[in-house]
Amino acid sequence: MGGSPHPHVAVVAFPFSSHAPKLLAVARAVASAAPSATVSFVSTADTLPRFKAGAAPANLRFVELASGVGDGDLAGTPPWRRVELFLEAAEAGGLKQALETAGAGGTRVTCVVGDTFMSMAAEVGVPWVAVWTGGPTALLAHIVSDTLLQDIGEHGAYAAVAEAASRGDELVTYPGLGRYRVRDLPFIGTRHGGEFRRIMSQLFRRVAQRVPRAATAVAINAFPGLFPPDISAALAKALPNCLPIGPYFLLPGTCAAADDSHGCLAWLDGRPACSVAYVCFGTVASLPPDELRELASGLEATGAPFLWSLREDSWSLLPPGFMDRAKANNSGLLVPWAPQAAVLRHPAVGAFVTHSGWGAVLEGMSGGVPMLCRPFFGDQAMNARAVEHLWCFGKAFDDDKPFTSGIVAEAVKSLLDGEEGIQMRARARELQAKVVDAFGPDGGSTDNFRKLVELLCAHE
Repeated sequence: MGGSPHPHVAVVAFPFSSHAPKLLAVARAVASAAPSATVSFVSTADTLPRFKAGAAPANLRFVELASGVGDGDLAGTPPWRRVELFLEAAEAGGLKQALETAGAGGTRVTCVVGDTFMSMAAEVGVPWVAVWTGGPTALLAHIVSDTLLQDIGEHGAYAAVAEAASRGDELVTYPGLGRYRVRDLPFIGTRHGGEFRRIMSQLFRRVAQRVPRAATAVAINAFPGLFPPDISAALAKALPNCLPIGPYFLLPGTCAAADDSHGCLAWLDGRPACSVAYVCFGTVASLPPDELRELASGLEATGAPFLWSLREDSWSLLPPGFMDRAKANNSGLLVPWAPQAAVLRHPAVGAFVTHSGWGAVLEGMSGGVPMLCRPFFGDQAMNARAVEHLWCFGKAFDDDKPFTSGIVAEAVKSLLDGEEGIQMRARARELQAKVVDAFGPDGGSTDNFRKLVELLCAHE
């Protein structure tokens, strides 16, 4: 692809939540597309073992990045403190040291592909291509947050949800964000509290300062044509060399057989088309106990079959007898983990109940499945708003309005059986077709990924 005959691309993960698997998908894709390059996947020692499993391209290596926490202290350190210690160590030279280790005894690192949260990559002395894993409009909101907050504070047109809930429904008046309400912005309200809010505020301020100034390009987890022209134009203006290459899990070289150790797909095989409600709130978000019970009661009240991926530590919070009844009449399957992308592509699935994390939105879209969104924090409110009002293939509930069994039953029934659900399913399948087109030989994501690889391999 031109440039240096021996490029060395370091793909640096933010080793929390679902960030690292998305960066690994990018690393595998780059390694497959550029076999003459060395690709080093850089993450912490406690995360690397699970990423090394399975076949990998011969030119893909794994390099350890300091976690900032002693090995014996991992279990006893609160999650917010682990994030803080990791970022402090990376900013203080930990990332630079990992890149030196990656280049020791071989080809020096010529380019860093780093999670946008790893913005300290801007200071290591080689070109940095940022990778954003979340909703693209949330990144735009963070980049222009000073302007948005100035409008909120000085002009009184907007107000934080925590201070004046009645004004949180006002629409944002910034180019590209006009379909979103003030309450949807990721830094408004009380979605994060205490120490975690402080850490994330510092993290996003660094991102907003460094990305426009220092990133050579920004890869986003979207495909050309997903957003209307005004949003695409605002993203292109705010982000240097913006390259939509997603969904990342469909990049070439990343697809693998689904790990279905809990028999989800086999269970779905016995169900009629579009009859099953699939429920999953990701690996981090969790419903409060009361809401969890209401959700379970609502699912049961629909009479529709359901597949629910729920961490085992929450099973004891479900209504008495719920699991036994589901098992006895084979009406539901409760599992601690499900191969989500494969589940959402299964023809039996007709509704997806979720937290509306960006990965979940793209997987629902790629499966052509209508969504019921109950956001919690971060970009999820913006994603949920887009699902309902921008792409029109689902329903969204505000994060301050908890589930009740009646609300759940009515919403799930409407998606599975109602006229509204039929229309949403048709819209979801239109979006699904666009995803397929994006990865065709001349598709937008295919073309942008080709540009990305050429950019990475051009650095000497």
